[in-house]
Amino acid sequence: MSKIGKIPIKLPDGCSVQVDDDKITVKGPKGELKFKFSPLLEVGVIGDEITVNAKKIESRVSALWGLTRSLIFNMVKGVTEGFTKKLEVQGVGFKAQMEGKSLILNVGFSHPIEITPPEGIEIKVNKNIIEVLGIDKQLVGQIAADIRAAHPPEVYKGKGLRYLGEFVRQKAGKRAVATEEG
Repeated sequence: MSKIGKIPIKLPDGCSVQVDDDKITVKGPKGELKFKFSPLLEVGVIGDEITVNAKKIESRVSALWGLTRSLIFNMVKGVTEGFTKKLEVQGVGFKAQMEGKSLILNVGFSHPIEITPPEGIEIKVNKNIIEVLGIDKQLVGQIAADIRAAHPPEVYKGKGLRYLGEFVRQKAGKRAVATEEG
């Protein structure tokens, strides 16, 4: 039995759900998301709740049960509230700016890095904070990870792109080690 899969999902106001065979469509004020779930599961809408049930209980089905429930919950939350990931640009001379819909990063390379977000993702820049917004949690996280991968924080000076609030443990350099010994 899946502990997470058994919990029903409450539908907020302004959100509608349509289930056809093994496909679910969630519509809300921010947009629409679709998902195809496993035929080993049953998804039903009762009043203002979505329930996910397993057709037969096996270990593989139990894992899919909890996963499917979590994905549908994230769809409902995405179309009503949306998801946000914030990144911080840290380093002397490092900067981020928007040109049209593209994000331009100057992060210590000889050339600027241009990142164009896919449909459904919006990027905002405010001073040294980059904000990635969208209704699809997986896509928001992936774009934020792609931006961070352009120049991850390095461990000696801490320069680079990091998630807001991320702790980067800094190493002592050669000079600090040499003064301690001598």
